[in-house]
Amino acid sequence: MKVFIFLTTLIVFYFIYGFYISQNDIAIINLSVKPKTNEIFYDYKGVLNIHSDQSLGSSPIPQIIRAANLSKLDFIMVTDLNMFKPQFSYEGYHEKTLVMIGQKVSYLDSRFIIYSLGKEILGNSLSEVQTKLADLLSQKQNKDFLIILTHPKEKGFNWNGELPQGIDGFEIINLKSMTNRAWNISKLSTIWSVFIYPFNTPLSFARIFNEPTEELNLLDLNTKSKFKGFSGAEASARAIPIANYLLKFPSYQRTFEMFTTHIQIRSELTGNNKADRLKIFQALKNGNFYLAFDLLSSPTGFLCYLDDSGKYFPIGSTVKKTKNTTLHIKLPAKPNYFFEIVLYKDGSRFATYNSEEVKLNISESGTYRVQVRVSPYLPLPDARTWVTWIYTNPFYIQD
Repeated sequence: MKVFIFLTTLIVFYFIYGFYISQNDIAIINLSVKPKTNEIFYDYKGVLNIHSDQSLGSSPIPQIIRAANLSKLDFIMVTDLNMFKPQFSYEGYHEKTLVMIGQKVSYLDSRFIIYSLGKEILGNSLSEVQTKLADLLSQKQNKDFLIILTHPKEKGFNWNGELPQGIDGFEIINLKSMTNRAWNISKLSTIWSVFIYPFNTPLSFARIFNEPTEELNLLDLNTKSKFKGFSGAEASARAIPIANYLLKFPSYQRTFEMFTTHIQIRSELTGNNKADRLKIFQALKNGNFYLAFDLLSSPTGFLCYLDDSGKYFPIGSTVKKTKNTTLHIKLPAKPNYFFEIVLYKDGSRFATYNSEEVKLNISESGTYRVQVRVSPYLPLPDARTWVTWIYTNPFYIQD
């Protein structure tokens, strides 16, 4: 009887607390305020590193596409692990989402995402694919391939030594790695986040956020190679490895709404599969994108670019410095909480701003990147915490 009363009390307390935290809104910007338009570049969001039931995932590609449509993604890239004949038949537009089919390949102790613009099949076996990949990694220019090193600092997949010259970049954000890291830091806190997930998903996620310091250091230490920082959803909808057909947690749709890649391009996507696929490929290849925790609020309207006498350069650009070179940063709206725009130069904090718009004349050569950090108030038993909302890729300023 005592056990029954204890369990009943515990369940009642759980739901009362769940109701309490469900009232807590940690949205960064007021959703009733229409974000400012981005008047210089077109902003499109997508998700990379997605697994279907052909490898590590729990659902077939058509269901994944439906989740992407519901999440209002402009593009997704499906990259099944060690699948030697990618399902290219799904590539193209499905409603308003452009589906790109790539591969994810095991290599040494790591894994690489490979997207072929020409839909090239790298081999019919893992050994053939790895031989082709080794060749690609040794080349400086792979204009028809996008190659990304995934979770470079994840335990068990940690890349050792110099980064291959043939890659375009590596993941600085990987949602699975972030969760694993939170688990290693505090198992109790991570379990608590899982319990409150049904009542307040943004809060659950904010609690397990930890800055990807090692990955950012890797980006800052390899400026000469001009690597790009990518994000990977590692979406599989099977974080709990039981009852895949009954419990898909977190769902593909929820994962797609957590963290996205926002490309910024000069001309809009028109619905033409071939032309739009090339635009997205080139934006990813050139680093013309930023990464954002959309779950906290949509960053659409965020703007970061270099201006030189009316000539605009997007994120990821290499620009020769002049006396008129100016960095512009604009938030879509003023955040509801404490916030800061942090400008890093050559890996060190260079300047901090607390206004929603920044204009800075660049007088020194170097590598510059931006992070937008916010400090929402979390309900008991937590308190205020700092979370990075937006990461940009670097600008390269030369004399």
